[in-house]
Amino acid sequence: MEIKFDENTGLVPAIIQDVYTNNVLMLGYMNQESFDKTLKSNKVTFFSRSKQRLWTKGEESGNFLQLVSIQNDCDQDTLLIKVKPTGPTCHKGTDTCWGEENNQSFGFLSQLENVIQDRKENLDEKSYVASLFKKGINKIAQKVGEEAVEVVIEAKDDNDHLFKDESADLLFHYLILMQAKGYKLNDIVEVLKSRHK
Repeated sequence: MEIKFDENTGLVPAIIQDVYTNNVLMLGYMNQESFDKTLKSNKVTFFSRSKQRLWTKGEESGNFLQLVSIQNDCDQDTLLIKVKPTGPTCHKGTDTCWGEENNQSFGFLSQLENVIQDRKENLDEKSYVASLFKKGINKIAQKVGEEAVEVVIEAKDDNDHLFKDESADLLFHYLILMQAKGYKLNDIVEVLKSRHK
């Protein structure tokens, strides 16, 4: 990998990103020596501009950044380093250096989970979701079963539009069922991660 270290400082910016959540955790700087040490140890090591020395993230706190991959940008002067953090990244104890929680986001599905949660907590008479929560877990589970059967039926046909519609219905009702049981998508993702070896 060719890296264009700054001619004056000998450093290159390194953006640190959680490999699972895709959240940016911090920004640090590397020189050739810290880059080489990162590759050798599989723990991200920076060049500390304030201490003027190599600094392995976590050397004092134990909150290491386990290296997953390193990418160079199109100008070869900025690194994107994907990691598995073993604790909070920021020295102030927060998940990120911007004070944000390092939570998994599933884009629109996370927004949909929030809407479902709102309907569960504020049982609006006009809401279909609220009406399912009022009917209880048995009715919600029954709806998931019905939608699953419809997905199987449509999978055997050639109508892609109906298959996608029924799949969306199944996923929607499954999200409702998970919240009725007190869970969210991230809980299921954690189970899948634990199985992935």
